[in-house]
Amino acid sequence: MRFALPLSLIAAAVLSGCASVAVNDNFSEVQRFAREQTGSEVRWLRSDTEREAVGSEVDRLLAQPLQMEDAVRIALGYSPGFQVLLAEAATASADATQSGRIANPVFSFEHLYRSGGGERDLDIGRVLSVSLLDLLLLPARLERAEYRQQQTRLQASSALLNTVTEVRQAWIDAVAARQVARYREDVAMATGTSAELARRMQATGNFSRLQRAREQALAAESAAALIRARQNATAAREALVRRLGLTPVQATALNLPERLPELPKAPMDEGAAGKTLLEERLDLRIARADLERTAKDLGLTRVTSVVNGLHVSGVSNSETGKPTQRGFEVELPLPLFDFGDASRAGGEARYLAAFNRTVNVARNASSHVRTAYDAYRSAYDLARHYRDEIVPLRRNIVEESVLQYNGMLIGVFDLLAEARAQVTSSVQAIEAEGDFWRAEAALKASLLGQPIAPLTLQSGASPAEAGGGH
Repeated sequence: MRFALPLSLIAAAVLSGCASVAVNDNFSEVQRFAREQTGSEVRWLRSDTEREAVGSEVDRLLAQPLQMEDAVRIALGYSPGFQVLLAEAATASADATQSGRIANPVFSFEHLYRSGGGERDLDIGRVLSVSLLDLLLLPARLERAEYRQQQTRLQASSALLNTVTEVRQAWIDAVAARQVARYREDVAMATGTSAELARRMQATGNFSRLQRAREQALAAESAAALIRARQNATAAREALVRRLGLTPVQATALNLPERLPELPKAPMDEGAAGKTLLEERLDLRIARADLERTAKDLGLTRVTSVVNGLHVSGVSNSETGKPTQRGFEVELPLPLFDFGDASRAGGEARYLAAFNRTVNVARNASSHVRTAYDAYRSAYDLARHYRDEIVPLRRNIVEESVLQYNGMLIGVFDLLAEARAQVTSSVQAIEAEGDFWRAEAALKASLLGQPIAPLTLQSGASPAEAGGGH
């Protein structure tokens, strides 16, 4: 017997779409977001040939001091960690496509014998069934699947933005820690020279044991600070290596700039930061997509909680010596024990949670931006204060101290103490600049809807390290 495929099934197959097309469309959207918001290209490496080609490009970038945007470029096009995010986004996209499809038709075949009286009868039954309820609800399922695709795209963009922010901050940490370690070496050298001079002066009877002990204590504290600075520099460098997903050979080749970028001439205007449209924030768009999907699920729940199955079957039965039976069969579950009230109550509760979550995100958005901008502006003011006030003052003090030392108005320990204070202020200036660049990365992320934990400004060096101790 031949069964004609119903037109409704053909339409359902067409409307269900292709999963690979949806995956590629979502990836293209993530690529567009990356180009517009970060200026970098996203690459999804799906073969060894692609990975080898990108690896060679990474080697070329590592042949020179790695700049911040090049680090972002490597992370988005090479890091295995980010490749995991892209693959997970593709998985979510395929799942969303699958959720919009109806179950395949079911074909049943019976082949039965009946023996008796020396005769043998044969019964053959053929049934082709399809869920009529799935067909009726197909437009709603497709619409809900599209909401899930939209949510997947937004979540992938949010993960990309989080990756970019983390890479930028890791690069800042690595460069700043390396720069601080270099200045800590100068402090340790100055305090070591002072301690050695104190030892010699005590040996000649020109210094007391207390005075020598003070200088030795400063040298010991500076040596401890140098050890911590070198360890911090190594840890920060390795954190950047992990963010970029470099191989051991590439990690060895990684070369960082000597210092952080110069501060901008002026900070970002608060009005410009406040003009961010709430509709464009990723966190709010994700919450709204979740609300729309939950609302669509609630609509389906109200229907399927009462009638959760309706199957129509075409039947063809053949029996030996009898005409073939043809007809149809309808299967409908009866709501005798489960009336669907629990499903409806759960759906309504999920909708209320999604609604209030969206309201909460919208109300907190401006506060996140204000907090991020305040941290950004405070970090800029502090870094500029060190650059324009504290560091030049310390430099002038050292220059005047040299003149006084040459005129025999102060001793060598006074001069060394001022030199230590100058180097310490330079270290604090580096820390302040690092805070600024971290705050800028956090502000950019917050403006796009990826709030970052508020920045805590560095407290600076200890009084003993910054002071003279002479």
